[in-house]
Parts: sequence; C-alpha cells; structure tokens
Amino acid sequence: MRAFALPGSGALVHLHNVSGGVLAGDRLALDVEVEAGAAAQITTTGATRLYRHRAGAADSEHHARFTIGDGAQLEYLPDTVIPYAGSRHVQRTEIHLGRGATLFWWEVLAPGRLAAGERFAFERLRIQTGIYAGPRPVLREDFLLEPARKDLSATARMHQYSHLASLCAVQEGRPPELWRQLENRWNEFARERTRPEEAVWGASALVSDGIVVRGLSMSGRFIHDPLVQFWRTARVAITGSDAVPPRKTY
Repeated sequence: MRAFALPGSGALVHLHNVSGGVLAGDRLALDVEVEAGAAAQITTTGATRLYRHRAGAADSEHHARFTIGDGAQLEYLPDTVIPYAGSRHVQRTEIHLGRGATLFWWEVLAPGRLAAGERFAFERLRIQTGIYAGPRPVLREDFLLEPARKDLSATARMHQYSHLASLCAVQEGRPPELWRQLENRWNEFARERTRPEEAVWGASALVSDGIVVRGLSMSGRFIHDPLVQFWRTARVAITGSDAVPPRKTY
C-alpha cells in the first residue's frame, strides 16, 4: 500500500503478510533503509501469527535489518507476536544507527491464543537482537524460550505473567546525562503503572546512546497505554516533539 504522510514530516508505512501468518519452513526477510535526514514510522496491519510446526519442515524464520542514516529517524511499532501451539520460530533483528540517528522500537510477545486455551504451548521461540550506534553495540540479546524444557511460569522467568513488552529509545551521540534523566522519569512512571495483579514495569539506561523499558503483564490490555506513554515521554525528551500513534489500515 502507499505510504501516508505523518504530521510535520516523515512517512508511515504498513507491513503486510498476505498469507495471514508465518508458516512452518517460511523464511522471511525485511531490509529497511531510512536515508540521511529522513523520518519513517513502520507498523503492521495486525499481529504476527506463528503457526504450528509441521513434521519435516524447518523452523520458520524472520530476519530484519534496519539501517538508519545520519540524522534520520525510525519508529518501528509492530503489533503483537503470537506463537501458536506447536510453533517453532527464530526472529533476528539488527539495527544500525548513523550519526545523530534516532530509533523508537517496541515489541510485544503473547503466550499464544489464550482464547483457545493456549498458554506457552509453542515448542520453541528464539529472539536475537543487536542495536548499534555507529560502531558501538548498545544492546545485544539472544534468548531461547522452550516451555516444555524450562517452565516459563518459574519465578525467575515469567512467573504469573503471560505477556512481555519492551520499548527501546536510542539516539546516537547524546550524552549520558540525558539517558539518566530519562531513566528516572521512566522508572517514576513505571512505579505508578506497576500493579502486581496486572503488570510490572522497569526501565534501564543502556551502556550508551539509549534506554529500554520492559513490562510483564497478565493480559495484553494492560500493555498498550503504558507503552504509548513511555514512547511519548521519550520522544519529547529526545526530539522535542510529541509521538503520533500509527494509523491502522485494513
């Protein structure tokens, strides 16, 4: 579909998967370049559904690479990832920021189709992430979820919660003081929005150039509003302008 103009400047782009989901053996690749000085907001038209694994098929894979040019901005705001019962999937995301480039990226992981009685019934989910500000790695993660082998309801893992949400805000070259101040503001808001019977939140500055907030929630309905508020607070602090929630099109 065509891009939509954002208020002020920039373009909103929707990602579509015409199959309605990710099937066993699928290998999807996404390569995005935001050129120097440009601004883009990327979202999806619905949740990413990971379907049951088929005997003899490879694990499904999704590889995404983003290059954000000097002084450019990317807001990557996809809908929830839902691993169906029996699914096996690998997600790899690599993001490179040029001089003065800005990134806002959120991600939400559901436990499966709760309405169908699925809760951590997928076989395997691996998520690998690397974010680089210039030559510096500012966030690298590699985690593997295998509910049948390691119970996700253990206290050291998901405990009583079912959904995992995260938001990264990064701008290359900003001083550490900005991230410490934003960490304090995010954690103040996190304390206000933390209710153990609903969701718990916490924020931490990265090694440089950015900050991340994470939330564990009992339901997807406790995630969206706090994520938007964290995003808006960071966007005003980093860019001086308010966030514009993505327009959805179906």
